[in-house]
Amino acid sequence: MTSRISHTSIDCRNAYELSEWWRQLLDYVDVADDPNEPGHEECMILARDGSHHVLFIEVPEAKTVKNRLHFDLRPTDRTQQEEVDRLVGVGATVLADCRGQYGPGTGWVTMADPEGNEFCVLRGDGELAATPG
Repeated sequence: MTSRISHTSIDCRNAYELSEWWRQLLDYVDVADDPNEPGHEECMILARDGSHHVLFIEVPEAKTVKNRLHFDLRPTDRTQQEEVDRLVGVGATVLADCRGQYGPGTGWVTMADPEGNEFCVLRGDGELAATPG
């Protein structure tokens, strides 16, 4: 017997605001029969193809330490730098630039969402395809 991951849950202070931020960032959608609204304490978004769900759950305490689990984002239609610039423009913060850490063309950029949850931006699909084998 096995299990599968149903969805990824993120504790937060404002489930609606954070779900809206991530929904736009990832180009996800609301659950059709349960759209997210201001004041909802639990808000779920899902990939357009239904392959991944993210649930935002309001909790009373603020984030105080580094996440033990985080998203690694890979840009699909732009470079890593273009994606970092886009995310900064919508409210993300750069925490650490670890590009080149293991040689040219390697590494990631560690960022934080508006509530301080860390995530990383990897090289884009096009950048990977252009890297010799």
